[in-house]
Amino acid sequence: MVEHYLTEALITAGAKLVHQLDASGLSPDAAFWLYSPEAQSWKLYLTEVKLSNQGPKAAYSQLQNILSRYSHDLPGLSLHDVVLETPEAPIIALLKKAIRTGRALSRIRFTNNVIDGTLIPDALIYRVT
Repeated sequence: MVEHYLTEALITAGAKLVHQLDASGLSPDAAFWLYSPEAQSWKLYLTEVKLSNQGPKAAYSQLQNILSRYSHDLPGLSLHDVVLETPEAPIIALLKKAIRTGRALSRIRFTNNVIDGTLIPDALIYRVT
């Protein structure tokens, strides 16, 4: 379960999950950790057009298969920690206004920023295309 602090182990596990998704042909268009002050937790947000076209049940099922297959490389990361979003989700649209990483895997810390009047308290961005 993801804690109040985003640990180096979770940052590494998130990056490895994105690599595994890339290798499986489910390359995320957006991948980032986002902190929710209300829930006092971090969630790994992923957006991928193919996944969103299949519907949420099929998308989460595919993601669970990858998490299970590579669990030894993804310590501390579970399906509970991941949010699959559609490319049209408001948080994705906001981040696209501020950051574009291209397809490469980045590691951009994005803390206490306001985009169009919306506060992004803390995020760690791997990819936003």
